[in-house]
Amino acid sequence: MGGWLGAGKTTWLRHQLRCGLRAHVIVNEAAGIAVDDAMLSQAHGLTVLAGGCASCEGRTELIAALRQLANRRSAGETVPEIILETSGLADPAAIIATLSDDPVLARHFRLIGTTVLVDAVNGASELASGDLAICQIRAATALILAKTDAATPGATARLAATLADLNPIATLSAAVAGVTVPLPALKAAPLPLAQATRAVTAVTLPIPRGADWASLSLWLSALLHAHGNRLIRLKGVVRTPAGRLLIQTVRHTVQPPEMLPDGLGADDILAVIGDAPDEPTLQASLARFLA
Repeated sequence: MGGWLGAGKTTWLRHQLRCGLRAHVIVNEAAGIAVDDAMLSQAHGLTVLAGGCASCEGRTELIAALRQLANRRSAGETVPEIILETSGLADPAAIIATLSDDPVLARHFRLIGTTVLVDAVNGASELASGDLAICQIRAATALILAKTDAATPGATARLAATLADLNPIATLSAAVAGVTVPLPALKAAPLPLAQATRAVTAVTLPIPRGADWASLSLWLSALLHAHGNRLIRLKGVVRTPAGRLLIQTVRHTVQPPEMLPDGLGADDILAVIGDAPDEPTLQASLARFLA
């Protein structure tokens, strides 16, 4: 399962698990910490691969995780369908090649399909600014337009036409918070696409235990206001006076905060993913606000 950063992959998958999907989920995080695993506790089994994209530097860890599951099956353990939730930076074609090129994985696993989610709000800008999103779409067997409730029907229809033009053999549907919704019944011309590659990196920021929540909130607001277009994705779990709070943003948009139970995922740490974010500057800025 693929899709650009913040497309809604985890939200969609969590809804499927809540509705009875029985699967072992492998979560791949480009950042050095894992956050999405805290949202997928209803999976039949969970493996976390953090700190590297499974289609490139994290390929060895992915092969090792899949071989371990294969060994468990060979030993008689029941392992259900496996779903790999890739990082937003992954190229699905490279992962598919990994499955077919490795002799052990090719013998034990069969690829059922590749589902790619596309953000209806930011999808047009992602397609215009980089070729990775196009590669993800062209590798899909199923395309899901997410967050269509936050986009106009006209913009959604034009993005849907673009997806159909890029990958006419993939099934195309829409979903809001994981629930399937109708696509707009409008005819539209595909969007113009510009091929360009941008550098995207991940930075991990520890939050001091007991940090003042009001100061941290102010820093997050200022960061998104000043650099929201460069910071593609920010997510993390911060312990507040009210409990463990899941924070997620996609560019300037802050998703509704969610309280999490204790014991799932790491606390007091943020993953910032964007166009070459400067880690020392971010750390100095955060320290100044918290002081």
